[in-house]
Amino acid sequence: MEDRLAERGGPVELLRVPAALFGTVASLRSKLYDRGWLPHERLGVPVICIGNLSVGGTGKTPMVVWVTRALQERGRRPGLLSRGYGADAGARNDEALELERLLPGVPHVQEPDRVAGGRQLEELGVDVIVMDDGFQHRRLDRDLDLVLVDATRPWGVPYPERGGAPVCATLPRGFLREGPAALARASAIVITRADQTTPERLEALRAELESRAPGVPIVETTHRPAKLRAVRGPELDLDGLRGREIDLFSAIGNPAAFETSARALGAEVIEHRRFPDHHLYRAEDLAGLGSDRPVLTTAKDIVKCEGLVDHWSELIVLEVELVPGRGAAVLDAMFDSLNPGLAERKRDAIHAGLNG
Repeated sequence: MEDRLAERGGPVELLRVPAALFGTVASLRSKLYDRGWLPHERLGVPVICIGNLSVGGTGKTPMVVWVTRALQERGRRPGLLSRGYGADAGARNDEALELERLLPGVPHVQEPDRVAGGRQLEELGVDVIVMDDGFQHRRLDRDLDLVLVDATRPWGVPYPERGGAPVCATLPRGFLREGPAALARASAIVITRADQTTPERLEALRAELESRAPGVPIVETTHRPAKLRAVRGPELDLDGLRGREIDLFSAIGNPAAFETSARALGAEVIEHRRFPDHHLYRAEDLAGLGSDRPVLTTAKDIVKCEGLVDHWSELIVLEVELVPGRGAAVLDAMFDSLNPGLAERKRDAIHAGLNG
């Protein structure tokens, strides 16, 4: 589907009619929030939203991890807030399981009603909330909006094979939840995977973002391979796949970026089985893999494969980390200047009164 949407011309352009309707409704909803005609609520602690314009993966999970650790380094007690998309009733989804391993001890509430979820986190004693994928959830006020744009597919749809600019359109003609004009709401725009595109495309993207959101700071980041974690088989260093034939499987928003990372490690990818984001694996999905070649997957996927791959001799997880680059000082300044929340100010005032 994404390859069809990437090309221009033909029957696919008929989708611009429902896309125009979708975009109009999204724009109207945003204007109602801007003018205060739709209700919104503020919590007693600061909220940092990490979101995007498109459906699919822009690298939000590594960004959530980096932001949370940056807050911890500043002595804050962060909590995580997400919708819990794709989770069974009473269970955590794949992203929550991954974050639990990467950020042990950090409270995480999954709740479609982000206001209710934020209040749960306040009761748990957090002093700042990191909201994952909430840019369009405007009922909850936030102090910072960090909007991610993937350099390899800026508007959600890949670059067309025949060259040219990527399609920039709302659903269903493209993958945007709202139009690019919404970038003007951002506190900062974060370009992810800046190292996986050409310098010419990166500079063209920066120029386009600056024109669509004048004055909004732009930060470039990369997704760096951090570790090859052996689930089964010998331990590997990051050079351990160089020159080897491997198979991949993934159910993430941007599988092409995962494959690019695998090839950048020197591996020869023979087969890559791609599934929809948040896909729940069945044994038949992975049948035939792991018999004569190592299999590489993502940290998000491995948590959904227990019991399905016990017979494989060599299963490896590629773990990545976000590395801020050009413009990163903007994020540091934002975190350093983040005001304490209402609950903290009340507590400090009471404490000062008792000691006065």
